[in-house]
Amino acid sequence: MGAIFRREVRAYFTSPIGYIIIAAFFAYSGIMFSYYSLNSGYTKLDSLFGSLLTIIIVLIPILTMRTIAEEKRSRTDQCLLTAPVSLGSIVVGKFLAAFLIYAIAVSITAVMAVVVSYYGKPDWNVIVGNIAALLLVGGAYIAIGIFCSSFTENQVVAAVTSFIALIAASFMTTIGDLIPQGHHFDWLITAFEKVSFGERYYSFTYGVFDFSNVVFFISAIAAFLFLTVRVLEKRRWG
Repeated sequence: MGAIFRREVRAYFTSPIGYIIIAAFFAYSGIMFSYYSLNSGYTKLDSLFGSLLTIIIVLIPILTMRTIAEEKRSRTDQCLLTAPVSLGSIVVGKFLAAFLIYAIAVSITAVMAVVVSYYGKPDWNVIVGNIAALLLVGGAYIAIGIFCSSFTENQVVAAVTSFIALIAASFMTTIGDLIPQGHHFDWLITAFEKVSFGERYYSFTYGVFDFSNVVFFISAIAAFLFLTVRVLEKRRWG
């Protein structure tokens, strides 16, 4: 797994993708920080963290589109599938490499919190909770992106599929609101709310640290990585 991890991290920094993801996240978060905090003198960062869900939905498909699709396109997946390493190690190694790039990008929010502390007394418990939530939802999105990448050798298709999947996962509550109101559909609307990634993430930005949300995101990461392994297993024996 370590070799896969190092190989993937190197690939992110020998191509423009790693730099683009980090720079784009820094730029967007900087604009939002300036708008919500610096210009208004607002020391709380809840609005900033709430706005970041949008940019990660855009950036993570770009971050993950090459993870497996590129291996298929260049036919190097055959070497990986026959290498003396488990498929789980391959998938986890790729996940950790993408997550590292994402975590580097997210680290700018800690710098912003320090800047705000010079102008007031921010609630550090809430800020740490928000950064943890940003890492958790990002990890879940990366796992979904890698899963989408495992179905195709076309990176653009992988990115578009992942983007659609992330929008659906993030706004399940909105989709649930489109269901006709009625006693027979109440359970379905509730189910959509429970599995909405956006709804669970936004609860952190409101200052509510619910451990069940932590378990939800970790479970989502594990589930989609497991499904990716199954897709690769099918390809190995297909």
